[in-house]
Amino acid sequence: MTIDEIDDATAARAFRHLVRHLQHRTDAQNVDLMGLAGFCRNCLGDWLAEESGGAFDNITGREAVYGMPYAQWKADHQAPASPEQLARMQDSMTRNP
Repeated sequence: MTIDEIDDATAARAFRHLVRHLQHRTDAQNVDLMGLAGFCRNCLGDWLAEESGGAFDNITGREAVYGMPYAQWKADHQAPASPEQLARMQDSMTRNP
């Protein structure tokens, strides 16, 4: 089975599960997600906005992913990135399409 063969309702439930998991795991820093996988919570919010067909913007998409305004999440949970984290992120980003 490929991802395109999964029905939309199942895919939507899995996406919501992922988002709730990331909302719970505030210790998983965006810079680390970017360094490991090349995407983060901001990316998910931006992808939501892109796929909404103009129904909402990146700010609204990110708020849905964070469960709160991004500025609030950043103030409450985001630690300063180390030079090593930033380097891993930059290296990882070069592998994205």
